[in-house]
Amino acid sequence: MEFSSKLLENAVYEMSQLPGIGKRTALRLVLHLLRQPETQTQHLVNALGTLRKDVKFCKKCHSISDVEICDICSNPNRIQDIVCVVEDIRDVMAIESTGQYRGLYHVLGGKISPMDGIGPQDLKITSLVEKVKSGQVSELIFALSATMEGDTTNFYIYKQLEDVEVKIATIARGIGVNDELEYADEVTLGRSIINRIPFENALKSS
Repeated sequence: MEFSSKLLENAVYEMSQLPGIGKRTALRLVLHLLRQPETQTQHLVNALGTLRKDVKFCKKCHSISDVEICDICSNPNRIQDIVCVVEDIRDVMAIESTGQYRGLYHVLGGKISPMDGIGPQDLKITSLVEKVKSGQVSELIFALSATMEGDTTNFYIYKQLEDVEVKIATIARGIGVNDELEYADEVTLGRSIINRIPFENALKSS
């Protein structure tokens, strides 16, 4: 792809570093921004800059937040001893949209994936294990995507908690194998949360 401007080329390159954005899509987005009023582009720049500078991660669940303890963790009406384990904030948003879950969350920040160089030490697993071992949790719900990486992560955490008295469940397989949680429709996801099954049963059927 030949560029008439180095500035344009640099902008397209940076835009194309985003997931799912190829160079042609990046070029279309950059040209769209150029056609907009300068103030609109500046609003985008300011929003991204402020996000990077001021964003926080909840000290309890590790989800993205504007404050040190997120609204969900600080809500006294949530069930404090049920914790749903998810990959990232997109899954929190997906589950919240169902209106079927009233417990808390624990955001791992990814899934174990040796192919991508991601091991247990790269995720928020240690703090989860410590939370469960401290007696704060009566039930743990695995709500990771139904992929090999998701199942590997579930099993790793399960093995870390073998000797701990805690109920461990996984969402029902209304979510198709290899499906990402964030793309599930609200009804299916809601039913999967309600009809969760003991994790040991999931191991026997896999």
